[in-house]
Amino acid sequence: MSDDPFSDPNRPIDPIDRKKRLTFRAWRRGFKEADLIMGRFAQARLDSLSPDELDAFERLLDAPDTDVYAWITGAAETPRNYDTPVLDALKAFRFHADAARGDGPSA
Repeated sequence: MSDDPFSDPNRPIDPIDRKKRLTFRAWRRGFKEADLIMGRFAQARLDSLSPDELDAFERLLDAPDTDVYAWITGAAETPRNYDTPVLDALKAFRFHADAARGDGPSA
């Protein structure tokens, strides 16, 4: 920590550490269905996301679990501020993961 009272105590996080933190958060949302979708997505896709897309994913992690799950499954309309290409990728990821397991989409 700096002795400068005007320095920023929140130094930028290393991109690798940020992805690790986001993956951890994605697996531990507290709502098992959301954990499974978001955790698997994080493990499979975070390395390919741009910094702006990582920001969008982090905003989803900050939203209430039940809301995000409803947006992913189509049970609720997504607010415009969360309706991003990252959420679209999550929806597609969920659909393809369900299809690969033979479950089909569930609501």
